[in-house]
Amino acid sequence: MRPLPLAAAAWRHGASAWLETPLVQRSLIALILLNAVILGLETSAGLMAAWGPWLIAADRTILAVFVVEIALRLAVHRLAFFRDPWSVFDFAVVAIALVPASGPLAVLRALRVLRVLRLVTLVPSMKRVVGGLLSALPGLGSVSAIIGIIFYVSAVIATKLFGADFPQWFGTLGASAFTLFQVMTLESWAMGIVRPVMEVMPLAWIFFLVFILSSTFTLLNLFIAVIVNAIQQEHDSETIPPADSEIARLRREIVALRKQLQTTGPPVSGARRRR
Repeated sequence: MRPLPLAAAAWRHGASAWLETPLVQRSLIALILLNAVILGLETSAGLMAAWGPWLIAADRTILAVFVVEIALRLAVHRLAFFRDPWSVFDFAVVAIALVPASGPLAVLRALRVLRVLRLVTLVPSMKRVVGGLLSALPGLGSVSAIIGIIFYVSAVIATKLFGADFPQWFGTLGASAFTLFQVMTLESWAMGIVRPVMEVMPLAWIFFLVFILSSTFTLLNLFIAVIVNAIQQEHDSETIPPADSEIARLRREIVALRKQLQTTGPPVSGARRRR
């Protein structure tokens, strides 16, 4: 009864090693890029009229390769496959393409382009960036909350100050928030909004200057700082071993040396041996 489980384990090990070979990984990346080009060509009515059957056949062939690859990974890893978020993402992207795109599910046909996102799971540098972005979400949430508070306070002040003279921009709290968002993005903020307001209220520049300095040049840079810090930590976690693991390794070596000394005794010097 043992040869069969051993053979299955050997097959899974061999299949796993084969799937991780550079040739297979590069082939999958090439197929994903080719599939992205095909999906883009399918948006052209002229190309579909001339090459439609060939493009559809190529798309289905590449999809079949992806299905076989996912099936092999499922056979190799079994339930552990679904404990890896990246594997679940690959499974969902391929499964969406297998759903019949007809009737109310026709919108799923457009989601086939999500297969391009599989590049993230195959290219380590992309995976590192996405992991950094995901780990930065708590910090980004805190920065977003601060920006929301500043926006709310600034919108209330702008509505009180400029709402009567410029109702199209600051007549309501929502209109003020939208106008301040335009000012924050620096899109036509000077000629389109601030200068007309300053013609009526010359000191209005003080409010807009403080708002731009606090939102655009400070808090938005905090977004960048949080993301860069998270990506750097993600990179360090992959390249630098954690300190805890190093300490644990040193402790194991010390324990092993102590056991060796207890069993063999302390080393005898050459002088004692001659005596």
